[in-house]
Amino acid sequence: MDFQVVVLAGGTSKKLVPLVSKEVPKALLPVANRPVLSYVLELLELSNLKDLIVVVEGQDAALRVGGWISGAYVDRLHVEVAAVPEDVGTAGALRAIAHHLTAKDILVVSGDLVSDVPPGAVAAAHRRHDAVVTAMLCSAPVSGSSESGSTGGKDKSKKPGCYNIIGMDPTKQFLLYIATGAEIDKDTRIQKSILRASGQMDVRADMMDAHMYAFKRSVLQQVLDQKDTFQSLKQDVLPYLVRSQLKSEILLNGIQQTEENGNAKSSSQNSHMILSRILSNASAPRFHELYALGPDGSAPVRRTHKCCAYIAGSSKYCVRLNSIQAFMDINRDVIGEASHLSGYSFSAQKYVIHPSAEIGSKTTVGPQCMVGEGSQMGDKCSVKRSVIGRHCRIGSNVKVVNSIVMNHVTIGDGCSIQGSVICSNVHLQERVVLKDCQVGAGFVVSAGCEYKGESLARKEK
Repeated sequence: MDFQVVVLAGGTSKKLVPLVSKEVPKALLPVANRPVLSYVLELLELSNLKDLIVVVEGQDAALRVGGWISGAYVDRLHVEVAAVPEDVGTAGALRAIAHHLTAKDILVVSGDLVSDVPPGAVAAAHRRHDAVVTAMLCSAPVSGSSESGSTGGKDKSKKPGCYNIIGMDPTKQFLLYIATGAEIDKDTRIQKSILRASGQMDVRADMMDAHMYAFKRSVLQQVLDQKDTFQSLKQDVLPYLVRSQLKSEILLNGIQQTEENGNAKSSSQNSHMILSRILSNASAPRFHELYALGPDGSAPVRRTHKCCAYIAGSSKYCVRLNSIQAFMDINRDVIGEASHLSGYSFSAQKYVIHPSAEIGSKTTVGPQCMVGEGSQMGDKCSVKRSVIGRHCRIGSNVKVVNSIVMNHVTIGDGCSIQGSVICSNVHLQERVVLKDCQVGAGFVVSAGCEYKGESLARKEK
């Protein structure tokens, strides 16, 4: 489709500490024992979008991600990994690789997106409408926005997460207004010009910006060049493009006026006639087809640009791994109701135990669980709704519930782990009790310790 694809894979996100580290950048965090980035890469491959630029923050992280991609996708994808400085933001990342962008249209996808919505459908909608930007929207996660960052199992419903206010035209094809949680306050201001042109607006607060965008390259680069303070595609670039849709110059009685804030001044019968013409067309499905009209009410002066929305179907799965809570939710979903995304064949009991894994006597592994390659579990253990990584050593009488245990973890006899994330190479000695905790890579928890709601990690050198 002549789209260049850019995957923004991030670096070592502060929101995900201690899960991420210099050794494990965000893109390589495991979801059902697969790096989260693999979900986006395979989604793009299914849409036959195989020529990619993967942008990673930080040179070390880029080397690790590039090394993994070259091994996992050799002969399948053509991937160029580009390192950009840390904390430049999504807009800054695109600004940094602008010289690589040459196609007419650019598809930008977040590397932390786990979804079954085909990117090709977003690209096709973008081309069909000849839009400057097309944003994919989907239903907000049931547990609340994954952007809230809450981690406690019972507490997450009490914490208000970030959300979006999104305004669309009656056909739900065009974006008329968008504000993210960070900028929403008591007063929401909507331009009169947008309301006049659309006639009505469907305002939603239950939709999530999935961070999959198709951009017209020339417009995107112009905005990035002119607005050098813009750091975020979601919070800066997209709202700016949506706001500026109807800033076309209108000639009224030979006097040039600008519809900047919906305050165009009309002083004659002719201008009232033009305005009535606009309003009479307001119910048309594509208000963007309106032209700014000349003095006689007929001659076009300038066409508006289009900002479109592609709304994923309600049956589709679409969540971003941008908080610890989202990490846990996605792992739970991909071994549960969204198991079709995992790439694994689940047994009749709805679990996956690798053939090389060893399970002790009277040990039970419940539905919606996964036990990775080469892992060993002792006698009388219980695993419920959890993921056990590769080459773990788990003693006897161990309980693991609603938790993610990464690779090469050692768990001593009699431990109890609930609602927690245990990173790679962690050693839990005997009778450790963890509830709603995160344990960073390589950490050792002493025998008999009990922690609740704690984040345990080694100090970075």
